[in-house]
Amino acid sequence: MTTTTPRLTGAVVRAGDPDYEAARTGWNRLFSRYPDAIVFAADTQDVVNAITWAREQGLALRARSGRHNLEGWSAVDGGVIIDVSRMKSVQFDESARTVTVGTGLTQKETVRTLGQRGFVLPTGSEGGVGLGGVVLGGGFGLLTRSLGLACDNLIATEIVVADGPSSAKAIKVDEDSNAELLWACRGGGGGNFGIATSYTLKVHELPHVEFVIARWTGHEHLGELLRTWQRDAPNADNRLTSALEVDSTAIELSAVLFGGTRRELDEQLRSLLTIGTPELTFMNDPWPIIYQHVDRAPELPFWKFHSQFVKTPFPDEAIDLIVHYMANTPSPPSNFYCTSFGGAVGHAPPGGSAFPHRDALFYCEPGAAWNDPTQHSAALGWAGEFWRALRPFGDGAYVNVPNAPASDWEYAYYGDHVERLRRVKATYDPRNVFSFEQSIPAPTTG
Repeated sequence: MTTTTPRLTGAVVRAGDPDYEAARTGWNRLFSRYPDAIVFAADTQDVVNAITWAREQGLALRARSGRHNLEGWSAVDGGVIIDVSRMKSVQFDESARTVTVGTGLTQKETVRTLGQRGFVLPTGSEGGVGLGGVVLGGGFGLLTRSLGLACDNLIATEIVVADGPSSAKAIKVDEDSNAELLWACRGGGGGNFGIATSYTLKVHELPHVEFVIARWTGHEHLGELLRTWQRDAPNADNRLTSALEVDSTAIELSAVLFGGTRRELDEQLRSLLTIGTPELTFMNDPWPIIYQHVDRAPELPFWKFHSQFVKTPFPDEAIDLIVHYMANTPSPPSNFYCTSFGGAVGHAPPGGSAFPHRDALFYCEPGAAWNDPTQHSAALGWAGEFWRALRPFGDGAYVNVPNAPASDWEYAYYGDHVERLRRVKATYDPRNVFSFEQSIPAPTTG
């Protein structure tokens, strides 16, 4: 009996096509890849066909959602990109307080779509980032201490996995079917086991939230703000999540109190808002309106971030390092960002999760952003030096913001869950079809 390799379905863009350049290009222009084909899948079968075709052709493949992979690992030279960004279906079950969505939704689209029905899901703060990768790595932002991580709200998913020597199949993943893979999908990183095509997520009723942005011009109070914030933010009322962001000219505190009053917000933040004379903007609105003010990432072509979780407060030495590097940024938008943990983050969902950083006080990242290619060397050097200087004061890293140079990346991302994740890899991808620069290693043989 003979078999026929399935043709590529969906919208297929090949080298030489008029829209190839736009189709291959990622958000971070620091990296440029030239795949043989980009497949924009319209449904699960398109993903099955693309994986099978790539395997039959002996081509490497990569999964792509929002194109925001910071190291360019969602693309590959000479291989196949399987892009799920057009898979944006939405199906509510309001009685169960769940929604099933295609993994092509961006965070901004998710916030808006859920908000129209009176619901909310905790996501990250950059609206253009694809939900497909965010959920698999963890996902956190200004609702995290009240509602948990995005992955904590994942209750089921459909994933296309490799099948046999050269094909693929879609499988259902929930607490009753493939429960170990569900555990891995809650923080075990995108692209490690297959390609997710839909998520079923727990959603929450959408109240008005109290929101404030406090802005200090200059860095005069940076050391004091960092000391105070790292002391108070992880121990605040669980309804309050806050973030500090510093660029070359200013410091901004953003904070959300989920289901509280302006008086409560003022009380929780008094220790910070009485430092210096910040410019204050208060709002009380539904989350989708607030999110428009949270999602303010500049449109720049070149980016380099590093990530770190912090489990014990920064000593003065570390804070002095931050002050020093932020006084010597390679470009105006280069920044230092940190967001508070604690609260709901400390509680894994039923069935557990592969996200290991639940005891962190906060998360932080130094990041360079720039416009001019002649700044590559200075910006990359600054970001790398800043990260290396802070590494001794942290514990672990975020798989969605990979530290490409790190030799200990597997344990930094996954901690004590490494061996269990390797076993999941051995079960669902024993031939290492889903492989990239820092994918969970294939099982060893012999």
